[in-house]
Amino acid sequence: MFKEITYRPLNLYSQFKEAAEAFPETAIILDKVYEAFPQLSSESTYQEVREAIVETASRLASFGISQSDKVMLYKSASFDTYLLAVAVTYLGAVPVMVSYHLPSSTLDVFAQRLESSFIIYDQETMERVTGMSEKETTRPISVRELVLADRMEVVENLLPEDVIQYMTHTSGTTGIPKLICHTGQTMGWRVAWQQTIFVKMKNPGLLAFHISPVHSRYNIGISSAINLGFPIFPLSSARAQDVEDLLTLYKPMALETHPNNFMQWSRLAKEKPDVFRSIQFYHSTFDAINKATMKAFLTASKDSQPVFMQVYGQSECGPMILRYHRLEDIDETNARDMGVGLAGYTQARVADEHGIMLPAGQNGHIHLYSKGRAVTYYKEDARFQENVYGDWWDSGDYGCLTENGTLLLKDRQVDVIDQIDSNLALEDMLLDQLDFLSEVVIIRDREGRPQPILALVEEEEMNWDAWWQAVNDLPLLKEPIILAYEDIPRTATMKVQRLQMEASLKEHGHL
Repeated sequence: MFKEITYRPLNLYSQFKEAAEAFPETAIILDKVYEAFPQLSSESTYQEVREAIVETASRLASFGISQSDKVMLYKSASFDTYLLAVAVTYLGAVPVMVSYHLPSSTLDVFAQRLESSFIIYDQETMERVTGMSEKETTRPISVRELVLADRMEVVENLLPEDVIQYMTHTSGTTGIPKLICHTGQTMGWRVAWQQTIFVKMKNPGLLAFHISPVHSRYNIGISSAINLGFPIFPLSSARAQDVEDLLTLYKPMALETHPNNFMQWSRLAKEKPDVFRSIQFYHSTFDAINKATMKAFLTASKDSQPVFMQVYGQSECGPMILRYHRLEDIDETNARDMGVGLAGYTQARVADEHGIMLPAGQNGHIHLYSKGRAVTYYKEDARFQENVYGDWWDSGDYGCLTENGTLLLKDRQVDVIDQIDSNLALEDMLLDQLDFLSEVVIIRDREGRPQPILALVEEEEMNWDAWWQAVNDLPLLKEPIILAYEDIPRTATMKVQRLQMEASLKEHGHL
């Protein structure tokens, strides 16, 4: 029942407009009133949301925002951040998506790179915006100001498809984040990739998701879904009780979130599986996920053939490598095996530090080929080109190809520990075996030795006998450090900030 998937450049506004014209009454479920779009109800339609986007664009224009201006969206993580980006695009300006947790010092660096910009903020981020040093080149606009502003008559003024239309940033796990530049052309390839996955779903049922709205995955996922007429449901909260209430009420067909959220919700899936009974398709991206977590959700579904799709990708390249997991083979699955690329769109290879290809089974740098690759880092093209090998991109990850051509993801290159073949595989194994753990992270201590960091499942106690039995035959691990789950530093997409933890451990001797 879906149309044939073909490549088309993506403009956020024009694509939303086309979707609203094709599917005006399709629902967008909202579980809260969003400050930037208070006019939207809990069950809005594509057409109602498009009208609200145009109205907001007319208010943005009253602040002087126009074509080619750079607009940092730096506010609490919620769906209206994406809607603001679409409104900015209507004016031909460039949304710059900034994680709300970044400090004032990073905002100053971004402002310097952008040279002249606007920054939209809310109560969550006001203090850090106020603390910025780069005030002369950055015009702040609060969400509260925006919704009260007068409307200015303005028509859509879209940027050409081959220029920078959208910016996101790297995770910042290795330093100051870099601003990643996307054109309409590069984003269009990512949408085509995603839609080839969506059309495997026979009917356009409700898609629920809780992911970072400033990540490129967010706009690509929504654009891909609404272009095919899927009703969508952005979950505003990752709290288990909220997830239970909302999934029980709306019974979505598909669910996407960060791997660490799936890990946090796995207890809910085990104790109250009916919460997830309607889910036919689970979708995880951004980071590694262990098979015990996937099994918990596959078991909870009442569908006859539920699927857990694991996608490996990167902000610079988009979604890349995918693998479908099913209940009947999950126990034998190697969770480090990411699968293969999507024919005609994406591919992986492994090379040495000089870019020379390595044979199957030999560890090295993971290189990615993607038609949707970003074009540069804004004002840092030299850093971007350091990772370019012709059509291939050095992802910064470490692993190997199997004889069957699938990709084994083992670690980030900067996280490799000499004594351990794969930190990620070891962490997965411990999480699979020890169900009282909610997180395992292995970093290096001052002497480069493997130091486990653990977080316990809520209301569980550390089982030391089980721990030492599990690690008895493993490379020598130090006695673990136990932290609260929320005290483990993470990026906007819930990736653990390993280097930050290492630096703290090496400097202070503790976390």
